[in-house]
Amino acid sequence: MKLKISTLLLFILILPLLLTCSTEKKDIVVIYTSLDQIFSEPILKEFESKTKIKVKAVYDTEAAKTTGLVNRLIAEKSNPQADVFWNSEVGRTIILKRKGVLAPYRSPSAKDLPDQFKDKEGYWVGFAARARILIYNSNLVKPEDVPKSIFELTQPKWKEKVALANPLFGTTATHTAALFLALGDERAKEFFENLKENKVVIVPGNSTSKDRVSEGELMIGFTDTDDANIAIQAGKPVGIIYPDKDGIGTLLIPNTVALIKNGPNPENGKKLIDFLLSEEVESKLAFSKSIQIPLREDVKRPSHIPSYKSIKTMTTDFEKIAEQMEKTAPYLQKLFIE
Repeated sequence: MKLKISTLLLFILILPLLLTCSTEKKDIVVIYTSLDQIFSEPILKEFESKTKIKVKAVYDTEAAKTTGLVNRLIAEKSNPQADVFWNSEVGRTIILKRKGVLAPYRSPSAKDLPDQFKDKEGYWVGFAARARILIYNSNLVKPEDVPKSIFELTQPKWKEKVALANPLFGTTATHTAALFLALGDERAKEFFENLKENKVVIVPGNSTSKDRVSEGELMIGFTDTDDANIAIQAGKPVGIIYPDKDGIGTLLIPNTVALIKNGPNPENGKKLIDFLLSEEVESKLAFSKSIQIPLREDVKRPSHIPSYKSIKTMTTDFEKIAEQMEKTAPYLQKLFIE
């Protein structure tokens, strides 16, 4: 009898703790995101407001864009801490899928997104894209000298005047891999070696590329539409180019969102994914300073943001890009970093 009473008393004592833990789990979702905090945080705050689910977000740094969080997710694979990965690009999301970090989830919010931006097995969905563009300082570059192609940047007149973000990280890594696929190894290596010979300036990230150009330290730089728009909104003397309209085209890179396998709060993770893939969020990202390009034709966007279908885009196979990223990384590191 005494044992039963003791057991009952112990249960009564720990019951509030058990209930507290259970309640906390129901009200929490953990997301890792590489999209700049200034753009992603307002969206996550709105989800909190609508659902009363607390969002615990872990953001990446500019210098280690995407790569830092991807490595963390791989390291945590046996004991996942995150429920959702919101990636500002796609290549390394596919790498996570191949390493068994992700779980398939077919969100009802994704039904009207183009199939070309969705994983066939349901492991990730793309939305709200950015374009890989060139930004130039309009005080330093005459209108007649504005390049129409990235391949012009190997010319002597651009020597030591072009910024390129570290090619091992973020959308620059995606872009370099896409160029290897589009050009073939020989022509791609020739292009990057010519850039190296022309003393392209390697900077930590796309934001730094934008800053160096907008402040007049360099004439032109590779960057993304969201970074370039920040400079335009700030009144900096810059212009942008969607390069290679008459050639291989401009690379379009969507955000991607995926569910983490065996994450602590899978149901809340699915709710957050449903929200992120909604038309409402695509429109909000389009009207934000990041000017993300909606992947639905009927989503409201500012008049100065082009339809993604109106951009001459590079032919892309995201699965092959993911493979190529791992193949080209050692070459690019040796060429530009070491």
